[in-house]
Amino acid sequence: MSKTSLNKISLIKQLVDKHRHDPATITKTVATALAQAEQAQQKHNAWLAIFAEQAQQRAASLAELSPEERGKLPLYGVPLAVKDNLCWTGEPTTCGSKLLEGYVPSYTATVVERLEQAGAVVIGKTNLDEFAYGSSNETSAFGAVTNPFDETRTPGGSSGGSAVAAGGVLLALGSDTGGSVRQPAAFCGVYGLKPTYGRLSRYGLVAFASSMDQIGLFSNHPTDLRLALAVSSGADSHDATSAEIPEKLPAGFDPKNATIGVIKEFQQEEGLQPKVAEAFTKLCDTLEKLGCRIKEISLPAIVHSTAVYMLTAMAEASTNLSRFDGVNYGNRRMSLPNDTDAVFTEDDDALLRMYAGTRGAGFGDEVKRRIMLGTFALAEGYYDAYYLRAQKVRTLIRQQFDAAFEEVDLIISPTTPTTAFRLGEKSDDPVAMYLADMFTNPANEAGICALNIPWGSDDAELPIGMQLMAPAFAEERLIQAAEQLHEVHGSFFYDAVLGLYL
Repeated sequence: MSKTSLNKISLIKQLVDKHRHDPATITKTVATALAQAEQAQQKHNAWLAIFAEQAQQRAASLAELSPEERGKLPLYGVPLAVKDNLCWTGEPTTCGSKLLEGYVPSYTATVVERLEQAGAVVIGKTNLDEFAYGSSNETSAFGAVTNPFDETRTPGGSSGGSAVAAGGVLLALGSDTGGSVRQPAAFCGVYGLKPTYGRLSRYGLVAFASSMDQIGLFSNHPTDLRLALAVSSGADSHDATSAEIPEKLPAGFDPKNATIGVIKEFQQEEGLQPKVAEAFTKLCDTLEKLGCRIKEISLPAIVHSTAVYMLTAMAEASTNLSRFDGVNYGNRRMSLPNDTDAVFTEDDDALLRMYAGTRGAGFGDEVKRRIMLGTFALAEGYYDAYYLRAQKVRTLIRQQFDAAFEEVDLIISPTTPTTAFRLGEKSDDPVAMYLADMFTNPANEAGICALNIPWGSDDAELPIGMQLMAPAFAEERLIQAAEQLHEVHGSFFYDAVLGLYL
């Protein structure tokens, strides 16, 4: 495993050029990706399904394309990992839950479909926290995923499987509701992009909190994110919240004329590891050496972002999960699990038994916790005090970000307050687990784009991640900044992946 790399050439572009020159090499590329997936599954439990036969057939069909046809495919033969809350026709989508074990969708998520149309090859589906509820990838019904740098530690969640997979393939998809792409990217030493809300269609993504969910991208080089984003973004008739890309996008990143915002309230947060704080200082120093001006900004409402996130996410999750009842979706059960204290009476009808049995046996503890808290927050008499108030504060957060971006071009922060924590360390303390996302939640609440960049490591050689945030539809600004910063630290797996595929 390579710790760092200063190589600044796009991995995907190099691989695509190789495939176009010699299409027969796609078969070898796919075989390598499948071998990497098997290894990551055996060692880290990162994959829930590996589609060897389908991937090999896809490689063979791509190799037969004419020079003109393959020249039109920007991701020609690029291996792709897909988080298992994104649908792919004809193969199971479990969301890491017993409730959906064996469920096979009849359609493909728009983003996956667009990446395939651009030439990508789906290798398989990656492990995740159940229904994407978690920050450690420990809540999956199919076992926890482990960190590629230390198997006693978490890879982050909920897209931990995709973050681990990204170290062996060139591109992976995750979902980000409050940081679930950026946080595991930070823990696993890869790039993780959460695009602007609506830039990528959510059609085919199993909903968590619909007003904040966004499909995100993992890679080992920032330029690879640009290539994948270009072919996967844009309006979709299947998703009313998807957005047309504005004709005039925000300007890119010019370090000589850039002002970088540092959030005053984040500097006052407790629990920041010293090595993470040192890395953040180094990021500020590096940006100043590039010619940027660092400016402290204040976003007073951001101190409430974790509370706003949890109320919003739990309320919307409880609503979205109502469809998993054994009637619409879910493996139907007519009895409660053996470990419950609840009992049925003779007066309880079959419908109640079915609902309770299906959801009681199918959902894990974290999912049940969020259903209960979310239902409470939406209940009559509590809606105004909790959910509605949270939405008012969320509006303030968004307005304060908008005002800040009138003064600065980027806002920076650590991605997470610590490096990867140990498996089980926070399992019994939900509040501590939720606080792991305190720096990432605000971007989802405001609907802006944000990117994790690898930025060195701590004394235990665990990756440290830094977060760049930009206004809506300013992903190009993020990527250009990351490309310049990549020359300082590179990414942890670049050389290893380069050696495998090129």
